[in-house]
Amino acid sequence: MTDEFAAPPAPPAPEEEHRFPCNQCGSEMRFDAANGMLICDHCGHSEKVGDDSDAATSGANHEQDFETALGAGLAAAETQDLRISACPNCGAQVEFDGAEHAKECPFCATPVVADTGTTRQIKPQGLLPFSVSESDARAAMTKWLGRLWFAPNGLKEYARKGRKMNGIYVPYWTFDADTKSDYVGERGTVYYTERTVMRDGKPTTVREQHVRWSPRSGRVARFFDDVLILASRALPKRYTDALEPWDLAALEAYSPQFLAGFSAEGYTIDLKEGYGEARVKMDAVIRQDVNRDIGGDRQRIHRINTMVSDVTFKHILLPVWTAAYKYRGKSYRFVVNGRTGKVKGERPWSAWKIAIAAILAAIVIGVIAYFVAQNQ
Repeated sequence: MTDEFAAPPAPPAPEEEHRFPCNQCGSEMRFDAANGMLICDHCGHSEKVGDDSDAATSGANHEQDFETALGAGLAAAETQDLRISACPNCGAQVEFDGAEHAKECPFCATPVVADTGTTRQIKPQGLLPFSVSESDARAAMTKWLGRLWFAPNGLKEYARKGRKMNGIYVPYWTFDADTKSDYVGERGTVYYTERTVMRDGKPTTVREQHVRWSPRSGRVARFFDDVLILASRALPKRYTDALEPWDLAALEAYSPQFLAGFSAEGYTIDLKEGYGEARVKMDAVIRQDVNRDIGGDRQRIHRINTMVSDVTFKHILLPVWTAAYKYRGKSYRFVVNGRTGKVKGERPWSAWKIAIAAILAAIVIGVIAYFVAQNQ
């Protein structure tokens, strides 16, 4: 097993430029989240995207062998050469198409210039297309900000009138694995005794809790399906985790048409590192299984030995609307789930609103204290 994913020894593929000219007028078409079709903003022509066949569905959910990928055994058709540059501010891997040489980072609005070389990466197999439009995502973000009473009014207004949000497909790994875990531990049974103590010169009966421990060992088994791991460092995990759950059962087979008008980020967490994070998630669930198997009122786990087999993975893209706003020298970032409209972002604070709240609280406390003193 090699330390990290390596490309198979094949000559680099020519750079692939994805363009979708309108059949009616020749203008560039874009994927419209509202109706799930390619549309031309110039003449209004629309075209269907994707493939509804069983073969396409199975391609989106096709599991690839983890050991084969680590051993650089993936077929050349499963990999691609991309023009990717790291954002100097947030570290996002910004992908460039065609003749593009510069663009703004969709995560933090920092200018990014394309490198001259290419990077070999595993191709995405499936994605969830955007189904929440930019206007609906903006409305959801504005509503979320409106519930934050201590947010600066200027930021709310700037967000409401600011530039459009960026639609970006964020890279993820999913992992499947079959696990069998042998454990050694102890089961604790709670019981109580009573004894008499003297309190204030009087005998008092008190009830004391004790735990009786007995050894336990056994085996638990679990099959993990689609353990989801973020493959990007551009956004804090507390943001992306808050956007879950994702309807992974609705994955579509990857097609560049879904990306028309959107950005896509290359993964920065490679396959091996992603699996390491997946194992942390799996181990936490296995510990819960062991505790349940031990039973009793309390549990102690001394040792768990987990055997993992049949590890497979998928590389998928999930849709996220992002916005980065600078207000009075400070940057604020917001993300919206491109399927559900769920919002997460950095909470801004208004110093004067906090000061007013503190003054009002002091006045209320003072009034209450005054009436209490008058009634004594």
